[in-house]
Amino acid sequence: MLSGLLIVLLPLFLGYLVRVRSTRLLNLINRAVSGSVYLILLLMGVSLAGLENLGSQLSRLGGNALLLFSITTLFNLAALWWLSRRVRLSAGGSPVVQDAPTNKLAAMQGSLMLVGVVAAGVTMGLLLGPMVGEALFTTADWLAEWVLYLLLVLIGCQLRNSGMPLKQILLNRLGLAIAVTLAVSSLLAGLLAAPLLALSWNEGLAMASGFGWYSLSAILIGDQLGPLMGGVAFFNDLTRELLAFILIPLVIHRHTALAIGYGGATSMDFTLPVIQQHGGVACVPIAVVSGFILSLLSPPLILFFLSLSS
Repeated sequence: MLSGLLIVLLPLFLGYLVRVRSTRLLNLINRAVSGSVYLILLLMGVSLAGLENLGSQLSRLGGNALLLFSITTLFNLAALWWLSRRVRLSAGGSPVVQDAPTNKLAAMQGSLMLVGVVAAGVTMGLLLGPMVGEALFTTADWLAEWVLYLLLVLIGCQLRNSGMPLKQILLNRLGLAIAVTLAVSSLLAGLLAAPLLALSWNEGLAMASGFGWYSLSAILIGDQLGPLMGGVAFFNDLTRELLAFILIPLVIHRHTALAIGYGGATSMDFTLPVIQQHGGVACVPIAVVSGFILSLLSPPLILFFLSLSS
């Protein structure tokens, strides 16, 4: 039952064992991660094009993603609001940030580009499918699986060389509290959403374990549960990030923990400039620790819950 979990976790652990001291090599690894994500999402789009009754399937995908997102957001906001009332954390006055995005559209550009990659994959599948046949979709699934293994090695290497010592993570109690609150509330939402999505309890937990890391959750879920559920995971976690870009400026001065925590794993990268810009530099280490912990938790949790399927 756990063999699939070990096969996918092994590349992650192998990558984590690699210490990289060259800045140039780290930059190459970062570019390779981005390229791998784009390639896998393109292949996921091709696989979606191979589904029977594509129109109704895409409608189902959108409905399921909206349902999961709504339940998860309700649980997350309630839990993080509760935490914000109980921790002494406030955003700084004037932010000291350079090169932060000055409008929401600029901040969302990378996220919207990923949607475009999936759409391009669907278009490619629809155009080439009639000419190539089922071989196209079989090859896309096979190639996506092997690129996934490579991606996990690279992600493990990124986490090891992120410059975030374990001691620093564990000593930042606010970042840890925010990460745990977001994770627990998301898993409770996944349990509630599972029967509504016609999923088993463990599959619902897996769907809720992306914590905003949409590129990885889509890949892992899609590999185990098929491209349709991979698409649901992708749009559920992507919508979290898009809402975070809007939510952070509105609430960070009144409910700082909520603003930092709602972005989930993206608080250490994509939503960090927005947190910096509107919350000040004091929020940065807390956001980085929270996002880092959730990034560490997400892949093993998704794979563990999926491994419980009989």
